[in-house]
Amino acid sequence: MLYGIAAATTALLLSAVLTALMRVPALRLGVLDRRRQRPLPLLGGVAVVLVTCLVTAAGEWTGFAPLLDGIGTLLAAGAAVAVLGLVADVRRVKARFLVGGTAVAAVCVVPYAETGVPGGLLAAGWIVFVAVGFRALDHADALAGTVGVVTAFGVGVLAAAEVMDGLAALLSVLAAALTGFLMHNWPPARVGLGSCGSLFTGFVLAAAALSTRTGHEPAAGAGVLFALTALAAADVVLVLLSRRLAGRPLLRRGPDHLAHRLRRLGLTSQGAAVLLGVGAFCGVLVAVLAQLGWLAQSGVYWVGAGALVVVIALLRVRVYGPRSPRRMESPQVRAQLRVRNG
Repeated sequence: MLYGIAAATTALLLSAVLTALMRVPALRLGVLDRRRQRPLPLLGGVAVVLVTCLVTAAGEWTGFAPLLDGIGTLLAAGAAVAVLGLVADVRRVKARFLVGGTAVAAVCVVPYAETGVPGGLLAAGWIVFVAVGFRALDHADALAGTVGVVTAFGVGVLAAAEVMDGLAALLSVLAAALTGFLMHNWPPARVGLGSCGSLFTGFVLAAAALSTRTGHEPAAGAGVLFALTALAAADVVLVLLSRRLAGRPLLRRGPDHLAHRLRRLGLTSQGAAVLLGVGAFCGVLVAVLAQLGWLAQSGVYWVGAGALVVVIALLRVRVYGPRSPRRMESPQVRAQLRVRNG
């Protein structure tokens, strides 16, 4: 107990200091997110990853919190995903390489003895989905960090309920590191999480949540896992549906995520972060109560229904400009026009 408090406090302070320090090299090296109204330094995620790994490793070194139950493997795989994300922050990396690298790491942390090979592959796919979902949440100030803190606390409670003390300690350290980062990421943000921090956060949270559900009934476990990460799932589904219906390439970036649409409805950046953080908290709360047996497993269906309502409602918010006549033409029509014009 005392070690957990000391570790979380240390992680919070170190993350706050290191995040501030990482802003300078990010500006000098040009590691910036230029999609926003003003370029945002992106090395804040490096601080979160370093602090989480170092504080957790210190627990193993001192013997206060040994890395049991495959936590060392999980942390190593998460660090590998973070390195991949850092490469994507520094230079352009195609999405399929990010997804492929994350999938390789996910395959290494799935407990196949309990899930079996088919179930393990599905679990690995879910880990990748959540990691990519958290990367997508990094489209607005404070959003990925806020949702990460809320989810880490929820998964930490599940780990403690399953007497996975080492995993609970890791999640408390991650939550504290993200809190320290949020001191510099709250709107208007001075530094961003980037692919490095967002992929790491989503990967560790998904893999840890999966560990807490190992050995439980698969259907109920899937419902709890969905409720834990419902907000990230809703954002991914919203974006894919929106781009599909608009005839846009699925991997083309655009102002079509959850926070973008809420801003179109008149919310401030702070208001959007708070509202979506509350939404994430509601899903996590339902998951925790269902896991502890204080709520019927059917409660997770209400989370799914709520996420679906939000997606359908926000699909009606216009985020794309009018398409040019040339873009609206089919390839066949453009080919015919070229033939007619010689």
